[in-house]
Amino acid sequence: MTTTWRMRFELSDSPGALARVTVRLAAADCNVLALHVIPVPGGVLDEIVVQAGEGVLPADLVEAVRSEGAKRVRITRADVRDLVDEPTAALRAAKMALIDPGKTAEALRQVLAADSVTHGEADEGQVQLGDLVARRGWARFTQVELARAQALLDLVEAQAPAIRGFLSDDGVALVLRPGVAADEEAVAGLHSRCSMKTLFNRYHSGMRAVPRRWLHRLLNPPRGTTVLAQCADQVVALGQIIHTGTPDCAEISLLVEDAWQHRGVGTALLRALASDAGAAGYSELVAWCLPSENALVRAAARAGLPATTRREDGLLRVSIAPRGHARKTPIATVVAEKTR
Repeated sequence: MTTTWRMRFELSDSPGALARVTVRLAAADCNVLALHVIPVPGGVLDEIVVQAGEGVLPADLVEAVRSEGAKRVRITRADVRDLVDEPTAALRAAKMALIDPGKTAEALRQVLAADSVTHGEADEGQVQLGDLVARRGWARFTQVELARAQALLDLVEAQAPAIRGFLSDDGVALVLRPGVAADEEAVAGLHSRCSMKTLFNRYHSGMRAVPRRWLHRLLNPPRGTTVLAQCADQVVALGQIIHTGTPDCAEISLLVEDAWQHRGVGTALLRALASDAGAAGYSELVAWCLPSENALVRAAARAGLPATTRREDGLLRVSIAPRGHARKTPIATVVAEKTR
């Protein structure tokens, strides 16, 4: 009975080294089914999928490649997925996770060729990917593999729900959705129904209506996103996240029509924006408010979002931490093994 094995090892960078390994394996009645070269700091790792002949043990395979100068040899059982080229396998795993986010852990396990991927905190020698932990005993994860896994997570987390429904405190149904260019008239109507005080608190300048030239920029910010709260055919609130140029930090702003204030609309909008910001990798949201205006701080408290304030340049700087935010760094954290 034949068995298929997956092996990784380091070879000296010399002509014919890998060819000699395959010849040695062929002499042991083994067939090399797949070969991958994995870049690592200072060189490469060679990975092969081998179909061993009858009676050939894993120890025989390890001895065969070591006899040709291979170092740090690792071996594990292989399956049919290991015969699919890596880009195809990664795309299939990504499709699975996008269709059903509940299968993200399994998709990561396939991409990483891990023993397991589960929710929790990493122990020594394991890998933390967001709130997931990847474990593999037969070989350490390479930086290339971790970058591929992080890219998969970034893809899944970017698929934030486009439309979300909620109820106001008094039971009225509203929808949160991205703003589009066709919303210019609706957003102009929102501003026309806001009092001068509400507009001043938002824009810090006296105005009775938003200038028409602003509408396009409000709905299509060059470095951010806009979310609208809509009830029936009216837009009643608008929120934005704008990247500040500082890594992991974005500016947030809200505008809620007077008639919809103190009804939970601002809280729901802030919670949605914080969720989107966390998925995008931001660890801090900053808002600039008038010193006497504390509506945003109250909304953050109601949304369960940690917030701090300080006076700066005559304004109140409100810093909000979106809970569960994703890392923007492309490489996962490996928990180092203790020195033995």
